[in-house]
Amino acid sequence: MNRIDNKRRNVVDHRKKQYADPAYKETQYPHRLNFYATPPTADITLEQFEQWAIDRLRVLAEIEACSFRNKSPVEAAAHMRPLLEKYLPLDSNSSSSTQLSAQRQKDHYSHFILRLAFSSTKELRQRFARVETMLFRLRFNADDTRERQAFVESLNLDWEPVPDEEKRKFATELIATVISSYGKKAYQSIDEEQFYRVDWTRVPDLVEQRKVFLRAGKAYVPAKELQSLVVTEFTARLEKSLELTARALPRLDEDDRLTPILDHLSKNFVAPDAGYSGGNSAIDGAEITARNIDNLSQHFPMCMTVLHRTLRRDSKLKHFGRLQYTLFLKGIGLSLDESLTFWRQSFNKMTDDTFNKEYRYNFRHSYGDVGGDSNRRGGGYTPYSCQKILTEHAPGPGEAHGCPYRHMNMENLAVQLQASGVTDPAVLRGVGEDKEKQKFHLACNRVFEHLHAKELKQAKDERIMTASQLETIVHPNEYFKRSYLLKNMGKAQPGGGGDVKMEG
Repeated sequence: MNRIDNKRRNVVDHRKKQYADPAYKETQYPHRLNFYATPPTADITLEQFEQWAIDRLRVLAEIEACSFRNKSPVEAAAHMRPLLEKYLPLDSNSSSSTQLSAQRQKDHYSHFILRLAFSSTKELRQRFARVETMLFRLRFNADDTRERQAFVESLNLDWEPVPDEEKRKFATELIATVISSYGKKAYQSIDEEQFYRVDWTRVPDLVEQRKVFLRAGKAYVPAKELQSLVVTEFTARLEKSLELTARALPRLDEDDRLTPILDHLSKNFVAPDAGYSGGNSAIDGAEITARNIDNLSQHFPMCMTVLHRTLRRDSKLKHFGRLQYTLFLKGIGLSLDESLTFWRQSFNKMTDDTFNKEYRYNFRHSYGDVGGDSNRRGGGYTPYSCQKILTEHAPGPGEAHGCPYRHMNMENLAVQLQASGVTDPAVLRGVGEDKEKQKFHLACNRVFEHLHAKELKQAKDERIMTASQLETIVHPNEYFKRSYLLKNMGKAQPGGGGDVKMEG
């Protein structure tokens, strides 16, 4: 007698069934462009997982910044070129690069990592789809013509090339479409022009702009609009994939090490985080001393300017204000001894005994001079990035820390901006719009570009700005460094023996 229950015999562990076939397959990348239809399956390190995602996030954040600044496609492409080469390079097949596979693997993985991070809410999904589409369009336009055509053909999209007989039948309408969109010079002859026939619902943007001929529910799309067809298809597929990812997220058995990384990445979509090391903002030859802080404050971002003005007015700052400002000054190169001198002179309404008992230890602790072993080994705490200032420790009554663009009302913010020399109504209006859209880091960059318009033009004209100096500023210490270098271009530094150069 068979004791085994037939029903139990047929039950197969879902994990064994799922991995019955080899799960890890080497991904081939025959094309530079990618529709990201297949998730990656090979192993990568945790460090690669995080760094690749951060690099892509930098690129996407900068593309979004170009959009909010209303840069034209040509301007955006020129602005993004060095940043893409730095963070997310993708060489063409015709290049002699030996890094093609590695570049395309990073591009593939980083997309899917961020897809996981930004699928949790509708707003994040919409933003991710929008900026990924911008990136795809940028790459599509820059791709080699032959390689681009090969990529499009590999997609096997159901676009019907319009046969010659049908082109001649509707020659008048098709010719009128081309001429009205591109002018007579763009038109060759009906036999030389290529058209594709697709459902009109797939090209609503072209229908709205009257760039296609419509008949019987079909749109006759000129080959010149191939980009629109491909980009629309890319967006539609990505939006569907993001919806599926969102539904699967609760069921995913994520590695506990990945969850905090994904959470951190999604928060960084507010303002991209910026890595910081002690030497990032120090400037050779600059006089970073207690007595020179008032003079240097002209280069401070608004968050630090408000702290400095409050300190000078009240001769004190509350805890989080002191911490935020101390770490910023440390980051620009103020030594511990000079920092203690600066704070003692600033707290001029108290006795030496009070200062030494209640405050001196905290300043030393920020520099890593006292405290636990890990604190001392790490050189103390690092300066706050914009992302940290925006998302942690919102200021309460009587406190001056935080981000003025987020935490101040527009009336008080306008007063602070005008005190810093921002009086142009258009700039103030733009800041207000950025604030309303919660694009706080873009408001800060708008002010920076206004205050440094002359110097930025000179630096760009003379081509002395590096790729990193074209990026949107996302760290107060980077704001200071860039401002100082721009305002001191060509000036000899005390003890420096030469001109200030735009390096960073």
